[in-house]
Amino acid sequence: MGAATKILRPVVRALTVDEIVESVTVGCAEDIHGAAEALHELAQERGLQVATCDDISSKEPMVDAEGTVINGDVFGWVEEGRRWWEDHRLALHSPLPRACRYESEPFWVNAEGFHGLWPNSYLDEIDLRGFEKNSLCKAAIVVPVHLPFAQISANSFIPLDPDQTDLSKPFEEHGEILALATRRFIAGYVQAMRRQRRIPTDCVLSKREVECLRWAAVGKTDMEVSMILERSHATIRYHIHRAGEKLNAVNRAQAIFKAGQLGYLGANS
Repeated sequence: MGAATKILRPVVRALTVDEIVESVTVGCAEDIHGAAEALHELAQERGLQVATCDDISSKEPMVDAEGTVINGDVFGWVEEGRRWWEDHRLALHSPLPRACRYESEPFWVNAEGFHGLWPNSYLDEIDLRGFEKNSLCKAAIVVPVHLPFAQISANSFIPLDPDQTDLSKPFEEHGEILALATRRFIAGYVQAMRRQRRIPTDCVLSKREVECLRWAAVGKTDMEVSMILERSHATIRYHIHRAGEKLNAVNRAQAIFKAGQLGYLGANS
C-alpha cells in the first residue's frame, strides 16, 4: 500500500504586540466593530470570552457605529440569562465592577479571593459570598480601565471552560497583553462615542482655588477654611466662586465634583 497522504496545514503567524494593539485601536465609530472582533479573537485564542463595559455608572450598552450591541453580536453573550448588561442589578451586586473602583491594575478573581500584582486591602474586604451567581462565572481575569473625568471601565475575560476556577497560569501568561489590548480598545471607544462635554476645555485652577476646594471637599465651611488658611471669609468665598466659574459649575458641590474629576483634589481629599 502507498504511504498515507500527509496533510499540510498552513502555519498561522502569531501577531506581534504592535499588531495586536493596532488591531484593537478605535479611531472613529466605524472602527469599533472590527476592533471588537479583534479583541474577541485575542480572547478566544487564549480560551477566554471577553465582556466589556466602558462605564460602570451607565446603563447604556456598548455599541458599534450601527447601534449593534457588541457584547452580544461580537463577544457572543447571547444565551438567555447571559446577556449580563440587561440586568442592571449586576452593576450593584457583582464584585467585578465594584473591585474596579479600588484597583487600576489587572487581577483575577474566584470565590476564594482576588489575586493581583500586589496586595490590596480594599479588595480583601469585598464580600465574595454568592460570587458565581453575582458574576455569572466561577472565575475571571479583570482589567479595570480608569479614564479621564473619573470614568471607570470594567472588563472581564471568562474561561470558555465553565468549570475552570484557577486562572493563575492564564493570568501570568496573558494578563499583560489582555490588559494592553483592552485599555487601547476602551480608550478609543470612549473617545469615539463621547457626545457630551461637561468639563470646560483647558481649565486651569490657581493654587489658592485648589487649596480652598480641597478643604471644602472634606466638609469645611468657608468660615472654617478662612481660619485654616488665615484669609478673610470673603477671600475664601471669592476663590471658590472663581473656581466654580472656571469649571462651569452651577454650585459649590458641582465645583468640588468637577475639580475632583480633573484630578485637582487628589485621592486624599
